[in-house]
Amino acid sequence: MASASLQFFAFILALFGVFGDIAATLLPNWKVNADVGSNIITAITQMQGLWMDCTWYSTGMFSCTLKYSILSLPVYIQAARSTMVLSCILSAFGICITTVGMKCTRLGGDTDSKNNACFAGGICFILAGIFGLVPTCWYTREIISNFQDQTIPESSKHEPGGAVYTGFISAGFLLIAGVIFCSSCFKRQQGAWIYPPKQHHFPSTEHESNAGYSLKDYV
Repeated sequence: MASASLQFFAFILALFGVFGDIAATLLPNWKVNADVGSNIITAITQMQGLWMDCTWYSTGMFSCTLKYSILSLPVYIQAARSTMVLSCILSAFGICITTVGMKCTRLGGDTDSKNNACFAGGICFILAGIFGLVPTCWYTREIISNFQDQTIPESSKHEPGGAVYTGFISAGFLLIAGVIFCSSCFKRQQGAWIYPPKQHHFPSTEHESNAGYSLKDYV
């Protein structure tokens, strides 16, 4: 019962991770303009994402421009696009697989099949967490390096936006969920290896017949 509750908790974490992963991929605020120097008095907030760049004016107007050209983008943005999409796909597969393999569901067949499904779903979550963690770290590193570069003007400096933090948290949720699913299946299999089922040895009928025959001879 405790293992089923732990799997359900991991499934909830994975759901939050999937939704956060998709939101981080689509949000346009991966980096925002830094409020330093002369930018403090400006009434414009510029945001840049993986797929579009948006501008927020103090009057309430909001405009976005899609990034149509892929080859013109920096390498870290191209890598972030591909890895975040892979993370979303793997996490979605993990949700489908673990739904079949969880102990609280009636799908998946026997116990061994459900354990294998849970283990496969946990691997998908771990890979999705890694694919989501790598682009967020790389993107944050580029933002920090550009911010500390003295040759770049203050008007072109940016800070990490909310999508980066969402990606970090979602990757952590997916990694934790994947470890829980894999460890729950591993503990069950390890217990079966350490404590194998006892084999009951019954005396053969042939021995009993021989014993009875010898008693008759003495009578």
